[in-house]
Amino acid sequence: MKIQVLLFGIATDLLQTSSFEFEVSEGCTIEDFKKAVTAKYPQLKNINSYAVAVNETYASDEMILNQNDIVAIIPPVSGG
Repeated sequence: MKIQVLLFGIATDLLQTSSFEFEVSEGCTIEDFKKAVTAKYPQLKNINSYAVAVNETYASDEMILNQNDIVAIIPPVSGG
């Protein structure tokens, strides 16, 4: 099933895009998604940790994705 992935911060710079479609299997959890997206885009390993939101709500690793979900990868931010 297809989901839409949105990237923010350094993730946008690493992949040189702000969004892409990604194919996941039925019953895919956020934890499964993180492993799959890192396998396809190893540049994301350069981010020590990042939050994931699904349909504008922060998601735990156990959350199951559904067709057409919008998944955001949100790296830590700093400011001054």
